[in-house]
Amino acid sequence: MLHNLEQYVVLAKSDFDHFIVALAREQKVFAPVAKDFGQFSFEQVTEGRQVALKYIPTILPPKKYFMPQYETLATFDTSTGQNMEPVVEYEKMVLLGVHTCDLAGIQCLNMVFNERPKDLNYLIRKNKITIIGYECNDYCDKYASCRLVHNHTPNGGYDLFFTDISTDKFIVHVNTLAGEEIIEKANVFEPASEADLKALEKLRTEKRAIFAKNEVPIEHERISELFDKAYSSKVWEELAEKCLACGNCTNVCPSCYCFDVIDEPNLDLKTGKRYRKWDSCQNETFAKVAGGESFREERGARQRHRYYRKFKYPLDKFSRFFCTGCGRCSRTCMAGINLKETLSKLIDEQGMKNPNAGEVKLG
Repeated sequence: MLHNLEQYVVLAKSDFDHFIVALAREQKVFAPVAKDFGQFSFEQVTEGRQVALKYIPTILPPKKYFMPQYETLATFDTSTGQNMEPVVEYEKMVLLGVHTCDLAGIQCLNMVFNERPKDLNYLIRKNKITIIGYECNDYCDKYASCRLVHNHTPNGGYDLFFTDISTDKFIVHVNTLAGEEIIEKANVFEPASEADLKALEKLRTEKRAIFAKNEVPIEHERISELFDKAYSSKVWEELAEKCLACGNCTNVCPSCYCFDVIDEPNLDLKTGKRYRKWDSCQNETFAKVAGGESFREERGARQRHRYYRKFKYPLDKFSRFFCTGCGRCSRTCMAGINLKETLSKLIDEQGMKNPNAGEVKLG
């Protein structure tokens, strides 16, 4: 892999706290923070010691800053006619420590909300957020499938990107003008050397082998073929028996973007607001239309739809998977439905197992 040395700088780990403190003086900084029971969450930080750089994917993805769970779209006042004023809620911020799987999720959202009619609320908010990525050097846990969907190495979508290359420093890729401004203001970064770039390349070469372990036994290029064959699979019936239709899987997914729009009047019944909130294709009412008819009444049909929305439909439309390999849906499922296990069953059923691929080992 070729690198442009001029696009890289290094930061001594001893200066990391100073960097975060200086950055937090300029604007709000949100980063992964350790919580109870081995969980992590993106929260506001003001010091480097608050940041958890070695973390499994956070409970909720950073999607929550781009597409809030509840977002006011407009206010209305009917006392003197049908008056409605559009509202755009946003604030300038820095997201620090974003893994490649979550960068991929943000890229997916960007593609969706840039379609016509463009979602101006999302796009305005997105342009106020600076993203500093952080490379996950080790295999996250048994639920992640980054390599399957080719999201184990960075592919843009950030202003700066940190990689831990030694015991005493990070190498940082400067990707945008906003990233350059941060580097210049911080005044704690040094130019990277050829040795630093070689260390980065060595790390990523070793990482490919690490991330190949415990993966789904199919070639990346054949996943679309798998879903061409699997629509009538009995695996969906098995999921129907297990699924609780709670919607956890879609709520924690970095690329799910479904929402409902609600008009809520105030107590005077004249003023109020229009807002949107996250919705889920796993909810019983999601595909229900007037007259009570539902297009996906069975839970197995809703689960199948979820998988096709990650591995088939967006591939046909956007030429990319909308599963980013983060593993959140499997970690949070109360029924124990595991995405990698489901894919492996589909692969076995369709006789598409790659004998050279790693085995999925659960438990």
